[in-house]
Amino acid sequence: MSVTPAQAVKELRDLTGLGMMECKNLLKEAGGDLAKAKILAIARGQKQAAKLADRATSEGAIGIYLHSTKKIAGFVELNCNTDFVARGEEFQTLARDLAMHVAAMSPPPQVVNRNELAASAIDEQRKIQKEALAVEGKPNDDAAVEKAMTAWYEEAVLLEQPFVKDPSKTVKALIEEKIGTIKENITIARFARWSVGETAKAPATAE
Repeated sequence: MSVTPAQAVKELRDLTGLGMMECKNLLKEAGGDLAKAKILAIARGQKQAAKLADRATSEGAIGIYLHSTKKIAGFVELNCNTDFVARGEEFQTLARDLAMHVAAMSPPPQVVNRNELAASAIDEQRKIQKEALAVEGKPNDDAAVEKAMTAWYEEAVLLEQPFVKDPSKTVKALIEEKIGTIKENITIARFARWSVGETAKAPATAE
């Protein structure tokens, strides 16, 4: 079934959160192809993110998500440039969605960015992957090992994880999209996941 220009604009707005005129221009640039317009929107968000990357993020909000069971919670400190944006609905929703993502991850990620990982942990994991590839009879040169490391990075690094509400994009890509629409730098300062019982001590055993 064909989609009218107005329907395409609405769908692109729903997908990206961009304004009506921006969506119209993107669709025009994409020749009316909605999928191509979405790709252009993502690319625009990435460019905006690169331009704003050096701007200090001293404002923000804490996103909190509590699972319906009341046994799992996620917390994210999400930062931006101004208090005006921090109080906005779009930013607040993003903070909560990221907290939901953290709550859904078990085990939770270790760090926000890859560069926060300890060099010793990365070296140890490379060694494990290299040995595993050898056991499986697969090539275990540097390129093969780095490819095998992808799954570990996705588990350990928050920004590299597929976003729980839309696994077609990473957490990093989601934030870059929002930077493109909000027009401010957005960063994750810290996060935490709590689960009832995880700190409980095992009962002592009789000798």
